[in-house]
Amino acid sequence: MSVAGGLLTLDAFNDQFPRMDTIHTSGDLQQQNSQIQGTVIALFTVGGIFGALSCVYFGDRWGRRKVIFITNFITIIGAVLMATSFQFAQFIVARLVLGLGIGGYVATVPVWQSEISPSHMRGSNVVTDGIFVGSGVALALWIDLGFYFVKGNSVIDGSVSWRFPLVFQAIMPATAMVFITMLPESPRWLIKTGNVAQGRKVLAALLDAEEDSDIVDNNVRDIEESLVHCGSGAWTDMFTNGEQRLFHRAYLAATGQMFQQMCGINVITYYATTIFEQYLGMNPVNSRIVAAAMPLTQPFGGYLAYYTIDRLGRRPLLLWSAGALSVCMAGLAGTTSPAAGDNTGALVMAVVFLYAFQFISTVGYAGLTFLYAAEIAPLQIRAAVNAVSTATVWSFNFLLAQLTPIGFARIGNNFYIVFAVINALIVPSVYFFFPETKERSLEEIDEIFARSKNIFDPPRVARAMQRERQMVYIGEPPSEARDNTESSDDALKVEPKA
Repeated sequence: MSVAGGLLTLDAFNDQFPRMDTIHTSGDLQQQNSQIQGTVIALFTVGGIFGALSCVYFGDRWGRRKVIFITNFITIIGAVLMATSFQFAQFIVARLVLGLGIGGYVATVPVWQSEISPSHMRGSNVVTDGIFVGSGVALALWIDLGFYFVKGNSVIDGSVSWRFPLVFQAIMPATAMVFITMLPESPRWLIKTGNVAQGRKVLAALLDAEEDSDIVDNNVRDIEESLVHCGSGAWTDMFTNGEQRLFHRAYLAATGQMFQQMCGINVITYYATTIFEQYLGMNPVNSRIVAAAMPLTQPFGGYLAYYTIDRLGRRPLLLWSAGALSVCMAGLAGTTSPAAGDNTGALVMAVVFLYAFQFISTVGYAGLTFLYAAEIAPLQIRAAVNAVSTATVWSFNFLLAQLTPIGFARIGNNFYIVFAVINALIVPSVYFFFPETKERSLEEIDEIFARSKNIFDPPRVARAMQRERQMVYIGEPPSEARDNTESSDDALKVEPKA
């Protein structure tokens, strides 16, 4: 995504694909080209939608590791097709293929990570994605910057300035293809598909215990009980509620992923170089340097999320991040307004807000919403729910990729105000509807929703269950006065679970 975004202002790229050129055009032609540019960039997300939705079927049929392997292979094909494009049509097809591979990959990895992680480390294991995503974005933009200085001559074709950054994308999925063959399959998927012996073996390895130990027995029993209680496992179950509130959970997963996009992160990521060059008035070199340095904040944001996600919980990070991102977007609207003109102080503050936005969004959204979607979905339909929730990411990604160049062209800096308002509205949405899931086994999260009777119950039930856990831990019996949202289930087990 970031590689392509950094090439949009490159002369050699625009010479090859003049229908996407918004740098050397003006007036109606620039408006038309900006729409074409937005559509072509957004086609990547169309592929992502179909790639994610394919996991509704293939996610449970093939297993987590095989899907990860195959989607990385498709990603390599897409990267090579893009880098070898001479015709506009080939570039368009390549964007779709690339999105298809990455869409399926992104829909599967958080599920696999969640299912192989112990409850007390699940959050930190999954949000490490933010560290590597940030590092990848930074690497992509620095490669763009380095190859910006490559000019055509009798020895080197000038198109290498954009072809090499595009083909370089293939290195990472090739690496992932090699390593996934050395890593374990999800024990929950193995047990779900009837391979209990292999699932027990993987669980024992993950828990560093003997296969016949009590902790492995308890985890296998909990997984099997969850499979019994949560329905048939058909992907269409997510559109029914029932005792386990499956539709409610699928809706929360998709809504969280919508928040991840509507906070505005890809408005910044896709068009960082364009924003600095066209809207903040920087020259081509400085705009690329500043844009390439901005994602360097993301690994630090990822590290902060890593150290806080299992200590503070999911809800505090989401709430704090949404509020802070609203302030950043409002600040951007003010510092880039026509009234600020060429004021150096306003320009500096605009850059500060952009950097702060990148950092904060990594803390609250880069991996957290994918983690949350995987956590709240029951095992039977976890792959399907994550496929649909990830398709939601790509759908809103497509929407924003389409609207961003048009939005900036039509309303300029006021486009930031839209996202300031959206982030402000996310705060009460998370507070009232999203339950805390930290330190819960995936099977205990099923119990939160089994005890809930309406859309407002899960946060309250999760707090009540946490109080029960604390009382059991200190040796006190749970209070007999139950909240009317709770069932008469036995007190929570406190043995460690995967």
